[in-house]
Amino acid sequence: MNSISSRRRAVAAILALSAALPFPSFAQGDKTVRMIVPNAPGSSVDALSRTVGDKLARAAGGNIVIENLPGAGGVPGTAQLTRAAKDGLTLGMVSNNHVVNPSLYKKIPYDAIKDITPITVVAGSPFVLVAHPSVQARDLKELVALAKANNGELTIGSSGNGTILHLAAEALQSEAGIKLRHVPYKGTGQLTTDLLGGQIQLAFLGVTGAAQHVKAGKLNAIGVSTATPSPLLPNALPLAQQGLTNFNLQGWIALIGPGGLPAPMVSKLYNDTKALLGTKEVQDALTAQGFTPMGTAPDATAALFQNELTRYAKLIKQSGMTID
Repeated sequence: MNSISSRRRAVAAILALSAALPFPSFAQGDKTVRMIVPNAPGSSVDALSRTVGDKLARAAGGNIVIENLPGAGGVPGTAQLTRAAKDGLTLGMVSNNHVVNPSLYKKIPYDAIKDITPITVVAGSPFVLVAHPSVQARDLKELVALAKANNGELTIGSSGNGTILHLAAEALQSEAGIKLRHVPYKGTGQLTTDLLGGQIQLAFLGVTGAAQHVKAGKLNAIGVSTATPSPLLPNALPLAQQGLTNFNLQGWIALIGPGGLPAPMVSKLYNDTKALLGTKEVQDALTAQGFTPMGTAPDATAALFQNELTRYAKLIKQSGMTID
Protein backbone atom coordinates (compact mmCIF):
# COMPACT_ATOMS: atom_id res chain seq x y z
CA MET A 1 0.00 0.00 0.00
CA ASN A 2 1.52 3.34 -0.96
CA SER A 3 2.08 6.38 1.23
CA ILE A 4 -0.71 8.40 -0.41
CA SER A 5 -3.26 5.73 0.54
CA SER A 6 -1.87 5.66 4.07
CA ARG A 7 -2.11 9.42 4.38
CA ARG A 8 -5.68 9.39 3.08
CA ARG A 9 -6.54 6.96 5.86
CA ALA A 10 -4.83 9.25 8.33
CA VAL A 11 -6.86 12.22 7.11
CA ALA A 12 -10.12 10.29 7.48
CA ALA A 13 -9.16 9.28 11.01
CA ILE A 14 -8.10 12.79 11.97
CA LEU A 15 -11.27 14.38 10.62
CA ALA A 16 -13.39 11.92 12.55
CA LEU A 17 -11.42 12.47 15.74
CA SER A 18 -11.29 16.25 15.48
CA ALA A 19 -14.90 16.92 14.53
CA ALA A 20 -15.94 17.53 18.13
CA LEU A 21 -12.90 19.52 19.25
CA PRO A 22 -13.84 23.06 20.35
CA PHE A 23 -11.82 26.06 19.19
CA PRO A 24 -12.50 29.75 19.87
CA SER A 25 -13.48 32.05 17.01
CA PHE A 26 -11.34 34.95 15.85
CA ALA A 27 -14.22 36.26 13.75
CA GLN A 28 -17.99 36.40 14.01
CA GLY A 29 -20.52 35.29 11.41
CA ASP A 30 -20.25 32.96 8.45
CA LYS A 31 -16.87 33.05 6.76
CA THR A 32 -15.46 31.02 3.89
CA VAL A 33 -11.74 30.38 4.15
CA ARG A 34 -10.05 29.70 0.83
CA MET A 35 -7.13 27.31 1.22
CA ILE A 36 -4.84 27.33 -1.80
CA VAL A 37 -2.94 24.07 -2.18
CA PRO A 38 -0.35 24.20 -4.99
CA ASN A 39 -0.36 20.40 -5.18
CA ALA A 40 -2.60 17.72 -6.67
CA PRO A 41 -5.55 16.19 -4.80
CA GLY A 42 -4.46 13.15 -2.80
CA SER A 43 -0.96 14.47 -2.12
CA SER A 44 0.30 14.71 1.45
CA VAL A 45 0.02 18.51 1.29
CA ASP A 46 -3.58 18.24 0.13
CA ALA A 47 -4.40 15.74 2.87
CA LEU A 48 -3.11 17.88 5.71
CA SER A 49 -4.69 20.98 4.19
CA ARG A 50 -8.11 19.39 4.46
CA THR A 51 -7.50 18.35 8.05
CA VAL A 52 -6.09 21.61 9.37
CA GLY A 53 -8.09 23.85 7.05
CA ASP A 54 -11.36 22.38 8.23
CA LYS A 55 -10.54 23.14 11.86
CA LEU A 56 -9.29 26.66 11.14
CA ALA A 57 -12.49 27.45 9.27
CA ARG A 58 -14.55 26.14 12.17
CA ALA A 59 -12.53 28.34 14.51
CA ALA A 60 -13.44 31.30 12.32
CA GLY A 61 -17.12 30.40 12.48
CA GLY A 62 -17.27 29.44 8.81
CA ASN A 63 -16.22 26.81 6.31
CA ILE A 64 -13.31 25.87 4.08
CA VAL A 65 -12.87 25.66 0.34
CA ILE A 66 -9.77 23.76 -0.75
CA GLU A 67 -8.47 24.96 -4.10
CA ASN A 68 -5.91 22.66 -5.68
CA LEU A 69 -3.66 24.51 -8.13
CA PRO A 70 -0.91 21.99 -9.03
CA GLY A 71 1.81 22.36 -11.62
CA ALA A 72 5.23 23.97 -12.10
CA GLY A 73 6.39 23.01 -8.63
CA GLY A 74 3.55 24.96 -7.05
CA VAL A 75 4.61 28.35 -8.44
CA PRO A 76 1.28 29.36 -10.08
CA GLY A 77 -0.76 28.44 -7.03
CA THR A 78 1.54 30.25 -4.64
CA ALA A 79 1.50 33.29 -6.92
CA GLN A 80 -2.27 33.49 -6.47
CA LEU A 81 -1.87 33.35 -2.71
CA THR A 82 0.61 36.23 -2.68
CA ARG A 83 -1.95 38.43 -4.48
CA ALA A 84 -4.79 37.66 -2.07
CA ALA A 85 -6.33 40.09 0.41
CA LYS A 86 -4.64 40.29 3.79
CA ASP A 87 -7.78 39.36 5.72
CA GLY A 88 -6.94 35.84 6.85
CA LEU A 89 -9.59 34.34 4.60
CA THR A 90 -7.09 33.19 1.98
CA LEU A 91 -4.39 30.87 3.25
CA GLY A 92 -2.04 28.37 1.69
CA MET A 93 -0.34 25.10 2.54
CA VAL A 94 3.10 24.54 1.06
CA SER A 95 5.93 22.03 1.25
CA ASN A 96 9.72 22.24 0.90
CA ASN A 97 9.15 23.09 -2.77
CA HIS A 98 8.32 26.64 -1.72
CA VAL A 99 11.92 27.36 -0.74
CA VAL A 100 13.42 25.14 -3.45
CA ASN A 101 11.69 26.83 -6.39
CA PRO A 102 13.62 30.16 -6.31
CA SER A 103 16.83 28.26 -7.10
CA LEU A 104 15.29 25.90 -9.67
CA TYR A 105 13.35 28.35 -11.82
CA LYS A 106 15.00 31.26 -13.56
CA LYS A 107 12.13 33.54 -12.61
CA ILE A 108 9.13 33.25 -10.31
CA PRO A 109 6.52 36.04 -9.96
CA TYR A 110 6.97 36.58 -6.23
CA ASP A 111 9.57 36.66 -3.48
CA ALA A 112 9.35 33.38 -1.58
CA ILE A 113 10.26 35.13 1.68
CA LYS A 114 8.91 38.68 1.47
CA ASP A 115 5.60 38.02 -0.30
CA ILE A 116 4.23 35.44 2.14
CA THR A 117 3.51 35.36 5.87
CA PRO A 118 4.79 32.18 7.57
CA ILE A 119 2.33 30.96 10.21
CA THR A 120 3.47 27.51 11.29
CA VAL A 121 5.07 24.30 10.08
CA VAL A 122 2.20 21.90 10.64
CA ALA A 123 4.00 18.56 10.33
CA GLY A 124 7.18 16.93 9.15
CA SER A 125 7.98 13.54 7.73
CA PRO A 126 11.43 11.93 7.71
CA PHE A 127 12.98 10.13 4.78
CA VAL A 128 14.90 6.90 4.92
CA LEU A 129 17.83 5.96 2.70
CA VAL A 130 17.07 2.46 1.46
CA ALA A 131 19.01 -0.01 -0.66
CA HIS A 132 18.08 -3.03 -2.73
CA PRO A 133 19.21 -6.21 -0.91
CA SER A 134 21.78 -6.85 -3.65
CA VAL A 135 23.74 -3.81 -2.43
CA GLN A 136 26.48 -5.05 -0.12
CA ALA A 137 26.02 -2.36 2.50
CA ARG A 138 23.96 -2.37 5.68
CA ASP A 139 24.96 1.00 7.12
CA LEU A 140 26.41 4.31 6.03
CA LYS A 141 30.05 3.34 6.58
CA GLU A 142 29.70 0.31 4.33
CA LEU A 143 27.78 2.31 1.73
CA VAL A 144 30.44 5.03 1.57
CA ALA A 145 33.17 2.43 1.10
CA LEU A 146 31.16 0.68 -1.61
CA ALA A 147 30.39 3.93 -3.44
CA LYS A 148 34.04 4.93 -3.49
CA ALA A 149 35.08 1.48 -4.71
CA ASN A 150 32.53 1.65 -7.55
CA ASN A 151 33.72 5.06 -8.76
CA GLY A 152 30.31 6.71 -9.05
CA GLU A 153 28.46 3.82 -10.65
CA LEU A 154 26.01 3.11 -7.82
CA THR A 155 22.59 4.44 -8.84
CA ILE A 156 20.30 6.51 -6.65
CA GLY A 157 16.78 7.27 -7.83
CA SER A 158 14.56 10.21 -7.00
CA SER A 159 11.00 11.35 -7.67
CA GLY A 160 12.30 13.87 -10.21
CA ASN A 161 14.88 16.56 -10.86
CA GLY A 162 14.72 19.24 -8.19
CA THR A 163 12.42 17.31 -5.86
CA ILE A 164 13.18 16.98 -2.17
CA LEU A 165 14.23 13.36 -2.71
CA HIS A 166 16.74 14.54 -5.33
CA LEU A 167 18.04 17.17 -2.94
CA ALA A 168 18.38 14.57 -0.20
CA ALA A 169 20.54 12.51 -2.58
CA GLU A 170 22.66 15.55 -3.36
CA ALA A 171 23.06 16.34 0.34
CA LEU A 172 24.18 12.75 0.97
CA GLN A 173 26.84 12.91 -1.73
CA SER A 174 28.05 16.32 -0.61
CA GLU A 175 28.36 15.47 3.08
CA ALA A 176 29.65 11.90 2.62
CA GLY A 177 32.14 12.86 -0.08
CA ILE A 178 30.87 10.26 -2.55
CA LYS A 179 29.57 10.25 -6.10
CA LEU A 180 26.39 8.41 -7.12
CA ARG A 181 24.61 8.24 -10.47
CA HIS A 182 21.25 10.01 -10.24
CA VAL A 183 18.23 8.45 -11.96
CA PRO A 184 15.17 10.75 -11.94
CA TYR A 185 11.60 9.45 -12.12
CA LYS A 186 8.23 11.14 -12.43
CA GLY A 187 6.98 10.52 -8.92
CA THR A 188 7.60 7.85 -6.31
CA GLY A 189 5.47 5.06 -7.84
CA GLN A 190 7.82 3.85 -10.57
CA LEU A 191 10.81 4.83 -8.45
CA THR A 192 9.74 2.38 -5.74
CA THR A 193 8.86 -0.33 -8.27
CA ASP A 194 12.28 -0.15 -9.92
CA LEU A 195 14.06 -0.05 -6.58
CA LEU A 196 12.23 -3.18 -5.43
CA GLY A 197 13.09 -4.82 -8.74
CA GLY A 198 16.77 -3.95 -8.53
CA GLN A 199 16.79 -1.68 -11.61
CA ILE A 200 18.23 1.00 -9.33
CA GLN A 201 20.16 0.45 -6.14
CA LEU A 202 19.45 3.30 -3.74
CA ALA A 203 16.83 5.94 -2.99
CA PHE A 204 15.49 8.18 -0.29
CA LEU A 205 11.83 7.36 0.32
CA GLY A 206 9.21 8.62 2.73
CA VAL A 207 9.43 6.50 5.86
CA THR A 208 5.73 5.62 5.66
CA GLY A 209 5.99 4.10 2.20
CA ALA A 210 9.34 2.44 2.83
CA ALA A 211 8.62 0.83 6.21
CA GLN A 212 6.52 -2.04 4.87
CA HIS A 213 9.21 -3.01 2.34
CA VAL A 214 11.98 -2.82 4.94
CA LYS A 215 10.04 -4.95 7.39
CA ALA A 216 9.34 -7.50 4.63
CA GLY A 217 13.05 -7.71 3.82
CA LYS A 218 12.59 -6.31 0.32
CA LEU A 219 14.71 -3.24 1.06
CA ASN A 220 17.46 -2.49 3.57
CA ALA A 221 17.32 0.71 5.60
CA ILE A 222 20.71 2.44 5.63
CA GLY A 223 19.55 5.33 7.84
CA VAL A 224 16.92 8.01 8.38
CA SER A 225 17.37 11.60 7.31
CA THR A 226 16.33 13.26 10.59
CA ALA A 227 18.37 13.70 13.75
CA THR A 228 16.15 11.27 15.68
CA PRO A 229 14.89 7.81 14.66
CA SER A 230 11.41 7.25 13.24
CA PRO A 231 8.92 5.24 15.31
CA LEU A 232 8.05 3.35 12.12
CA LEU A 233 11.67 2.20 11.67
CA PRO A 234 13.19 2.36 15.16
CA ASN A 235 16.22 0.27 14.17
CA ALA A 236 17.24 2.59 11.34
CA LEU A 237 19.83 4.92 12.86
CA PRO A 238 19.88 8.56 11.78
CA LEU A 239 22.57 9.34 9.23
CA ALA A 240 23.65 12.08 11.64
CA GLN A 241 24.58 9.37 14.15
CA GLN A 242 26.55 7.43 11.54
CA GLY A 243 29.07 10.11 10.75
CA LEU A 244 27.12 12.80 8.83
CA THR A 245 26.79 15.05 11.86
CA ASN A 246 25.12 17.89 9.94
CA PHE A 247 22.63 15.74 8.05
CA ASN A 248 19.10 16.66 9.12
CA LEU A 249 16.53 16.81 6.36
CA GLN A 250 12.81 16.14 6.28
CA GLY A 251 9.74 16.88 4.26
CA TRP A 252 7.58 19.51 5.89
CA ILE A 253 4.18 21.09 5.30
CA ALA A 254 3.58 24.67 6.40
CA LEU A 255 0.61 27.00 6.73
CA ILE A 256 1.20 30.42 5.19
CA GLY A 257 -0.73 33.53 4.23
CA PRO A 258 -0.13 36.42 1.83
CA GLY A 259 2.60 38.81 2.86
CA GLY A 260 1.73 41.41 5.46
CA LEU A 261 -0.94 39.59 7.47
CA PRO A 262 -1.57 41.56 10.68
CA ALA A 263 0.29 40.16 13.68
CA PRO A 264 -2.85 39.48 15.80
CA MET A 265 -4.33 37.46 12.94
CA VAL A 266 -1.13 35.46 12.51
CA SER A 267 -1.03 34.79 16.24
CA LYS A 268 -4.62 33.56 16.27
CA LEU A 269 -4.12 31.28 13.27
CA TYR A 270 -0.98 29.87 14.84
CA ASN A 271 -2.63 29.27 18.21
CA ASP A 272 -5.63 27.55 16.64
CA THR A 273 -3.37 25.26 14.61
CA LYS A 274 -1.16 24.57 17.63
CA ALA A 275 -4.23 23.63 19.66
CA LEU A 276 -5.33 21.14 17.02
CA LEU A 277 -1.88 19.56 16.86
CA GLY A 278 -1.75 19.37 20.64
CA THR A 279 -4.61 16.90 20.93
CA LYS A 280 -3.53 13.35 21.69
CA GLU A 281 -5.90 11.88 19.12
CA VAL A 282 -4.45 13.91 16.28
CA GLN A 283 -0.89 13.35 17.44
CA ASP A 284 -1.42 9.60 17.55
CA ALA A 285 -3.07 9.53 14.12
CA LEU A 286 -0.27 11.56 12.52
CA THR A 287 2.51 9.60 14.22
CA ALA A 288 1.02 6.30 13.16
CA GLN A 289 1.26 7.39 9.53
CA GLY A 290 4.84 8.68 9.73
CA PHE A 291 4.13 12.36 10.34
CA THR A 292 5.62 14.34 13.20
CA PRO A 293 3.28 17.09 14.46
CA MET A 294 5.31 20.29 14.75
CA GLY A 295 3.46 23.58 15.24
CA THR A 296 6.46 25.91 15.04
CA ALA A 297 5.93 29.52 16.06
CA PRO A 298 5.67 32.12 13.27
CA ASP A 299 9.15 33.55 13.86
CA ALA A 300 10.68 30.07 13.94
CA THR A 301 8.81 29.21 10.74
CA ALA A 302 10.19 32.31 9.04
CA ALA A 303 13.71 31.38 10.14
CA LEU A 304 13.26 27.84 8.80
CA PHE A 305 12.13 29.16 5.42
CA GLN A 306 15.17 31.42 5.13
CA ASN A 307 17.63 28.77 6.31
CA GLU A 308 16.21 26.11 4.00
CA LEU A 309 16.17 28.47 1.02
CA THR A 310 19.88 29.15 1.54
CA ARG A 311 20.67 25.49 2.10
CA TYR A 312 18.85 24.23 -0.98
CA ALA A 313 20.29 26.98 -3.14
CA LYS A 314 23.77 25.73 -2.28
CA LEU A 315 22.87 22.12 -3.09
CA ILE A 316 21.24 23.08 -6.36
CA LYS A 317 24.24 25.15 -7.42
CA GLN A 318 26.61 22.30 -6.56
CA SER A 319 24.60 19.79 -8.56
CA GLY A 320 23.90 22.06 -11.54
CA MET A 321 20.23 21.00 -11.59
CA THR A 322 17.67 23.24 -13.25
CA ILE A 323 14.06 23.06 -14.41
CA ASP A 324 13.81 25.85 -16.99
